[in-house]
Amino acid sequence: MTGLSIFDIAGPIMVGPSSSHTAGACKIGQFARALFHGTPKKVTFYLHGSFGEVYKGHATDRALLAGVMKFRTSEPLIKKSFEIAKKKNIKYSFLKQNLGPKLHPNSVKIVMENKKRKMAVTGSSIGGGMIEIVKIDNFNVNIRGRAGKYLSLVVRHQKGQKIIKELKNKIGRVGVNVAEVLETTLNGKSLSVFNLDGRRLTLQEVIDMERNTEGVDFIRSLSKLQTQ
Repeated sequence: MTGLSIFDIAGPIMVGPSSSHTAGACKIGQFARALFHGTPKKVTFYLHGSFGEVYKGHATDRALLAGVMKFRTSEPLIKKSFEIAKKKNIKYSFLKQNLGPKLHPNSVKIVMENKKRKMAVTGSSIGGGMIEIVKIDNFNVNIRGRAGKYLSLVVRHQKGQKIIKELKNKIGRVGVNVAEVLETTLNGKSLSVFNLDGRRLTLQEVIDMERNTEGVDFIRSLSKLQTQ
């Protein structure tokens, strides 16, 4: 039992009825919104496996939409997420789709759009309110939503260790240690996850790195996912 938190055993403080189908769904939505860097104007949820079968009865649809609007798992307004999204002029839809045999049955692909950009995030709710992000756009990743020891930067950039080394140096110069870098490459591009050991970078530090590092498309700063 060493290393388990109360949230791993009992699940998060949440609006029910299910930690997997409701709280986990909300967290996936939170994560997707953070990667998109804002609330989208249009979002499509492709529901896989049991998410697609029971999403209405378990409020998975409302929780996913609430997460994309930055609601916490304990927020009572999750129940009114449809009405709130309408007031915010957010277009949304829920479609059942088989996302492949390797995915956990509680999975969803979230496609977010506005006038300037489009992004897809695929995640799974793996029990007790914990989640796993398995794909960002077409890049395969493995990011767990346990209340863990790392804060993370997600960076899309031109392929090459030179950019990774430059970013590690810049992060080190502001007093933050890079514990590990997980890189996935595809068609000359890389998506790298920098797990940081220590404080979270400030928004201005992230913006400066994004603007002043040649070959970087974007940098997103991700804190530990909300558990309550």
